Amino acid sequence: MSTASNNSSNAAETLHVASTETEARHGKPKAPYIPYGRQSISQEDIDAVIGVLQSDFLTQGPIVPRFENAFADYCEARHGIATNSATSALHIACLALGVGQGDCVWTSPITFVASANCARYCGADVDFVDIDPTTYNLCHIALAEKLQKARAQGSLPKALIAVHLAGQSCNMREIRKLADDYGFLVIEDASHAVGSRYENAPVGNCRYSDIAVFSFHPVKIMTTGEGGIALTNQTDLAENMRLLRSHGVTRDTAALEACTPQAWYYEQRDLGFNYRMTDIQAALGVSQLERLDDFLHQRRRVAHYYNTHLADLPIQLPSQATATRSSWHLYIIRLQIDNIARSHEAVFDRLRAAGIGVNLHYIPVHTQPYYRKMGFKTGQFPEAERYYAEAISLPIYPSLSVEQLDHICDTLRETLVA
Repeated sequence: MSTASNNSSNAAETLHVASTETEARHGKPKAPYIPYGRQSISQEDIDAVIGVLQSDFLTQGPIVPRFENAFADYCEARHGIATNSATSALHIACLALGVGQGDCVWTSPITFVASANCARYCGADVDFVDIDPTTYNLCHIALAEKLQKARAQGSLPKALIAVHLAGQSCNMREIRKLADDYGFLVIEDASHAVGSRYENAPVGNCRYSDIAVFSFHPVKIMTTGEGGIALTNQTDLAENMRLLRSHGVTRDTAALEACTPQAWYYEQRDLGFNYRMTDIQAALGVSQLERLDDFLHQRRRVAHYYNTHLADLPIQLPSQATATRSSWHLYIIRLQIDNIARSHEAVFDRLRAAGIGVNLHYIPVHTQPYYRKMGFKTGQFPEAERYYAEAISLPIYPSLSVEQLDHICDTLRETLVA
């Protein structure tokens, strides 16, 4: 059974539902609504959660480490540290790498704001690297140029957060080469990339990074309700992140300063946070992980359908680099504005009016009021801004039917060629 995603941040979708309910009261038929993302919840998922509710542990029990180990194994990483959100995981990843006051962290302007905010939480400055016009990921060529200038100015970054937009990996091999040359640390924001592959290996194996972070929000590939995880191959980073996610408190006798601690004794070793995942969430994650490969298969089915049925329209379809295999968290098209009679906004609004929950991922972070106050201006990252002026995310999730896909494709065709 499937239920619609409870994405309270999407105000536009909420307004659409409210308007259709008003139409129904006035005798108009309620249009079926297709959200851009939707979780898939099975009876096995429900039973797994009920099992925890009937157990002795709801929060810190045996299921969280089971989920951590299972997900780390799937990604071929040594350590998994589950958290209550991917934002929390990004925060403790930055802290574990020593990001702090006086440092600067670089990331992509085309991402959700959490990819930049996590560095600000640590007191660090943030800067951006423009995107590749084909993959929309952070461009390694632009990165190399920016690093060369930064070295000359003595302002190299402490860390880079490489965002795998829509589920397609960045060019991590080239990013790692640059990291080795210029001495910065690497975090993969793989929130979109559960199940993705790069160079025939799972994204998250940390071959080219220090830490990789994933999201389990309901609109992502698999869900734990809310939740995230940080993966790493470095034991010291794993231990530090485990400490930071739980108030900085430990009962591990090997880590205590007290020589002969009492049975009740614990110590706060650092200024940590309450970022723990619960056993309830982890049980859902363990169950969902068993169906991850099927989720990926169904998303690739939808992407193939779009690729086939939209190829002749005045749009740029998503491009996949040869070294990558996307999880297809998002299916992003770019309008060829000069070849379309309607504006970007008009196309978006017309699709929404037809009950198709398109979205836009994302507004460039450097244009947000918070970052404008830090001195960022429109025009600094032109590829990101061109992308923003043309991009639309079409619905993609496992349970999309052929009838729904036909409705989406037909409506888009009518909108663009009418």
